[in-house]
Amino acid sequence: MSGTELARAYWADVVRPILERKLPDVPRAAGRLGTGSDVLGLDDDTSRDHDWGLRLTLLVPADSADEVDEVLAASLPAEYQGWPTAFPLTWDPTVRHRVEIAAPADFVRTRTGLDVGGGLSVPDWLSLTGQSVLEVTAGPVFEDTAGEITALRERLAWYPHDVWLHVLAADWTRIEQELPFVGRTGQRGDDLGSRLIAARLVTALVRLGSLLERRWPPYPKWAGTLFGRLPVAPSAGPHLAEALAAPTWPERDAALRAACEVLHERQRAVGLPTLDGPACEPFFDRPFTGLREGVTGALRGAITDPEVRALAHRGGIEQWVDDVGTLTDAGARPRLAGSGPAACG
Repeated sequence: MSGTELARAYWADVVRPILERKLPDVPRAAGRLGTGSDVLGLDDDTSRDHDWGLRLTLLVPADSADEVDEVLAASLPAEYQGWPTAFPLTWDPTVRHRVEIAAPADFVRTRTGLDVGGGLSVPDWLSLTGQSVLEVTAGPVFEDTAGEITALRERLAWYPHDVWLHVLAADWTRIEQELPFVGRTGQRGDDLGSRLIAARLVTALVRLGSLLERRWPPYPKWAGTLFGRLPVAPSAGPHLAEALAAPTWPERDAALRAACEVLHERQRAVGLPTLDGPACEPFFDRPFTGLREGVTGALRGAITDPEVRALAHRGGIEQWVDDVGTLTDAGARPRLAGSGPAACG
C-alpha cells in the first residue's frame, strides 16, 4: 500500500467517522498534502524508514483547528493497519498523531509563503519553487466540503502566460551563457570542468523540459524521475544521459546540442514562439556549440504584460538561487523576489 492509499483508508475508516460523530458541523477538507515522497506518488519500501506512516492533512476553519486537534488526540486509536497513529518526525521528535490540522489558506501559506487567495503578483509567481507548489497541488484531496483548498489548488495550477514565457526565456538564457564552455574547457584539457558545466546545463534542460510541458519541477531528488514521465522525455532523455556519460568533450557537446534541438522543437510543437530552423549554431569560428541569439528573443518578444517585459533575465527564484535552505524557506523566498519588477527581475 502506498502512503496516499494508506492515508485515504485512514481518513475513511478512522478520522472521518470521529469527526462525523463529534464535530459534524465543522467544514473540512482532507487529503495527503505537504512533504513526503508519497505526496508525489513516488514512495517505495525504502521510504518507510522515516517520516512515513499515518499522515493526513486536515483543513478546517482557523477557529476550529484547536478543537479538532483535541478531539483527534483524545479519540484516535493507538494504531491502524499495524501502523501507530502517534509517532515522531525528523523535524519534530514529539510522539503525537500526524494529522496536520490547519486552515486552508494558512496551510498554503506555509508552503508558498503567499496569500494565494488574495491573488498573486508577478513577484509572487517568481518567488515560487516547483516543489512548494507541488506540496499544495500534487497530493490527493479525499474530501472538500467547503471547496476552499480546491480553489487554491486551481489558482496554483500554472503560471500566467507571460510569466511562463519569462521563466522559459530565463532557462534558455542560462543555457546560452554556458553552452560553449563545455567545449572550451575540454579543449584546454579541463575534462572535470567540462563535465561540471555539462551537468549544470543538463539541470537547466531538465527544468526547461518540465516548464515546456506545464509541469512544476520537483526538488532534485525526484527531478529525473518526473522528467522521465514527460512527453518530451523519450526524445530528449537519451541525449541528456549521453551528455553526462560522454567520455570526451566533443561527444558531450554534440549530445547537448541534440538535446537543445529536441526541446526547441517541443517548444514549437506546444505552440510557443521559436526561431525558424535550428536552435544551435557554431560559437563564432570556434569548434563549439552555441545557442542562436534569437531563441530567447522569440519568447521575450511575445510577452505583452509591461511589468513582465520590464524584468531582467534571471527568472524565477530557483533559476538563480540553489541554496537548499533558502529554497525551502517559505518566508525568505518572497522577500528575495522583492516587491516589484526592479527587485525581482
